[in-house]
Amino acid sequence: MALLHEMQTSLLSGDADIAPILLKFRLLAAKLGSGPLQEWVKHELEGYPTDAEVPDYRVLEVVYRGTFSGPFGSGIKNAQIPSYLIAQYADESWNTFKMRQSVAAVDELVNASKDSGGSLSINASNLILLLQGKVYQGYACNEVSGTIGVTQLKELQHAVRSRILELLIELEKSVPGSSQISVGNQQPDSDQSGKVNQIFYQTIHGSMTNVSNTGSIDTIKIGITAGDMASVVHALVGAGIDENDAKEFANTLATETPESESEPFGAKAKTWIAKNVKKAADGTWKAGVGVATEVLKQAALKYYGLG
Repeated sequence: MALLHEMQTSLLSGDADIAPILLKFRLLAAKLGSGPLQEWVKHELEGYPTDAEVPDYRVLEVVYRGTFSGPFGSGIKNAQIPSYLIAQYADESWNTFKMRQSVAAVDELVNASKDSGGSLSINASNLILLLQGKVYQGYACNEVSGTIGVTQLKELQHAVRSRILELLIELEKSVPGSSQISVGNQQPDSDQSGKVNQIFYQTIHGSMTNVSNTGSIDTIKIGITAGDMASVVHALVGAGIDENDAKEFANTLATETPESESEPFGAKAKTWIAKNVKKAADGTWKAGVGVATEVLKQAALKYYGLG
């Protein structure tokens, strides 16, 4: 049976472990020649390193509770601390937790949470000093605990399964030959890697790009967060531009400012485009010259907050 269909069958059985399915997906991604897809599968299997971007479904909300002591022996125990105060006196980043552990580790945490009241504890000791005297007037902060509900971990498990299935459906529908790949019978086809990358970024990171391979500029729509180099890279790769080139262009944007709203490129960006746009003409990039040029322009506008 083809790898794609084997994975679909396992996912729909409901009780199959996700790690063996991801191992098969890692092989399929390699045979499709998609570096970003291989990297995502690897991170889900082995965990996300600190320098890797974590998908939105792995960003979990944290609830904080504290113990406070006041005058004359008074005190407040196990009081929930509003997220607003955490953001105001500590930092907004404290209100979320990036779950970098592998899917196998997440499974273990879900199982272990049954013995810990259905929640996962995180280290919040540094918040004691940051919140000292700022939550309840006249009360000292003695202890702060942060917890993540097990429901969020279960939602993470479901999100991984759901995205794998969605990727498989889109690959079967949009990438000819993907449903015939099995162990040992298919080599990566570089011509289809651009399409696979686009499917990956849209499924895992949201509709960041929507670029037609027909070369029609009217169909281009790019979603990029202003000032976010990672979203620029994802958008350009999804549009068919080589990943190394996409990173280089994003770094170039970060080193200068645009000339105007109508001319979003600085001198360095203009030089970079003149040097690299030939890659669209010779087929190195999976986008035509017109599409690639417009994608780069839209990316710059979005990055600088002008589009």
